[in-house]
Amino acid sequence: MPGQLKSTTGAKARKISNKKFGIVVAEWNEEITEALYQGAWNALIEMGASKRNISRVNVPGSFELPLGAQRLAEQKKVDAVICLGCVIQGDTPHFDYICQATSYGIMKVGLKTGKPVVFGVLTTLNTQQALDRAGGKLGNKGEEAAVTAVAML
Repeated sequence: MPGQLKSTTGAKARKISNKKFGIVVAEWNEEITEALYQGAWNALIEMGASKRNISRVNVPGSFELPLGAQRLAEQKKVDAVICLGCVIQGDTPHFDYICQATSYGIMKVGLKTGKPVVFGVLTTLNTQQALDRAGGKLGNKGEEAAVTAVAML
């Protein structure tokens, strides 16, 4: 059910109060990515993260998420990184290139740094699908990304 955290609540949550989270947000499709950010931020707070331990970095689009994530993950003060973006399919193969490069880049940053670097990027066929996954009828994938980051810690 949307709005309810699936796991990492209760006693586990208190263990993340000293953990530091970086959230990288793509500015492209801002209506969607802002909703994803709010979902992630709210979930982290609900699970016990301290507001002062959550930092945000904006990047122009989803293609730039891996570099933003790398810059955060390389900081000793960051324990986990959440990448939030939205790529909506158009009429050209651009969608495929951006999605593949973004997912590969995000994975590579996690493997390189040994820190959780979570893929919270919507890859949808249309705007309505994105809205449905950014706080709409299908929940908020930003929230799910935050839960994943905590689980990986």
